[in-house]
Amino acid sequence: MKLAVFDCDGTLVDGQAPICEAMENAFAVFGLVAPPRALIRRAVGLSLPQAMRQLLPDSVRDQQLALAEAYREAFRAARIDGRVSQPLFEGMADTLRALAQAGWTLGVATGMSDRGLEHCLAANGVSDLFVTLQTADRHPSKPHPAMLEAALAEAGAGPEQAVMIGDTQYDMAMARAIGVRAIGVDWGYHHPAELRDAGAERVVGTPQELTQALLG
Repeated sequence: MKLAVFDCDGTLVDGQAPICEAMENAFAVFGLVAPPRALIRRAVGLSLPQAMRQLLPDSVRDQQLALAEAYREAFRAARIDGRVSQPLFEGMADTLRALAQAGWTLGVATGMSDRGLEHCLAANGVSDLFVTLQTADRHPSKPHPAMLEAALAEAGAGPEQAVMIGDTQYDMAMARAIGVRAIGVDWGYHHPAELRDAGAERVVGTPQELTQALLG
């Protein structure tokens, strides 16, 4: 058994534009000025209430939940209108298929919702490659390790048989909390130095480099 668990946005797919737009629309609903997009991108990977707390530090829980719901509604409307683009990063489909063909079991652990993740994977034609899908709908926010623990349980793998691949320090910390190897990717939302500080054993620069790191 070899299990590779991927973060989604910022690791598998590039969805920063619709995320930033939906966040700006959510803040506008309450007459608030949205944070700069650079800060919005840094919150990607957290569950929505936690992201709102990070983006609006003086907010209270009710306000965070209301902003989170406004974000969901804005993102849902954008998807219905056909304005959501979440393409796989170039070369990532080849990496996923190479791992699957080599006998790896694949999973996802993401701050996205069940519906959002399923739509994203289906739109990119890779749904069939994943055995376990863990989202913020059923688990605490990263870096809490609950979703990664659930992925291990569903796949029947131990921590020593798994690797977490992600673009944020939340992914790295989640993995290290339960003794899972962590590999960072440098095409996402956090700087490579942050990934290493959070526990990444290495940071790769391309999906091809990731394939080589895992398959040798």
